[in-house]
Amino acid sequence: MRKKLLWMGLAFMVLFLSVVFLAGCAKKAGLKEESMISKEQRPAVQAPAKAVTDDKEARERALREQALKDQAAKEAAERAKREAAGKEAAILKELQIPDIHFDFDKSNLKPEAQAILKAGAPAYLKYKIYKLMIEGHCDERGASEYNLALGQRRADEAAKYLIDLGIEKERINTISYGKERPLDPGHDETAWAKNRRAHFVVSQPVK
Repeated sequence: MRKKLLWMGLAFMVLFLSVVFLAGCAKKAGLKEESMISKEQRPAVQAPAKAVTDDKEARERALREQALKDQAAKEAAERAKREAAGKEAAILKELQIPDIHFDFDKSNLKPEAQAILKAGAPAYLKYKIYKLMIEGHCDERGASEYNLALGQRRADEAAKYLIDLGIEKERINTISYGKERPLDPGHDETAWAKNRRAHFVVSQPVK
C-alpha cells in the first residue's frame, strides 16, 4: 500500500511539473507572438504619415509647375500681343500715303502727285483688308460751297488714279472739307499751297 501511494505521488508531481512547464512555454510563446505582431504592425501605423507627406509634396510640386506654366503662357500672350501691335504699326506705316498738292483752283494730278500715288498703291494691293479715305482740301480763298465742290473733285481724282492702279473701288471712300480744315492757318501763298491738298487716312479692319 505504501508503495502504491508513493507511485501515485510521483505521478502527481510529474503531472504538476508538466502542467507548470507547458503553461510557462505557452506564456513565452504568447509574449513572443505579441512582440512579433507589434513589430509587424509598427510600420503600418507609420505608413499613413509618410503617404500624407508624399501627397502634400506632390500637390505643392503640381502647384509650382502649374504656376510656371501660367507664367509662361502669360508671357507668351504678352509677347504675341506686342508682336501683333508692332506688325500692325509697320503695316499702317507702309499703307500711309503722303499728302498730294494741287495748283490754285485745279483738281488735276501733277506729275509729283502721280508718283506719290504710284508708290503708295502696292501696299493696298498687298494688304487687301484695309480701306482708304481720301479727304479733299482747299485754301481759304473762294466761297465755301465752291471749295467744297473743288475739294471733292480733288479727292475723286486721287481715288480714280488709285483705282486705275488696281485698288478695288469699294475700298476707297472720298470726302471734301473744302476750306474748313486748313493744315496751315496762315494767309499767304506758302500756307495756301500747303492747304490745297488731298489727305489719305487708312481705315483699319474691324476686329
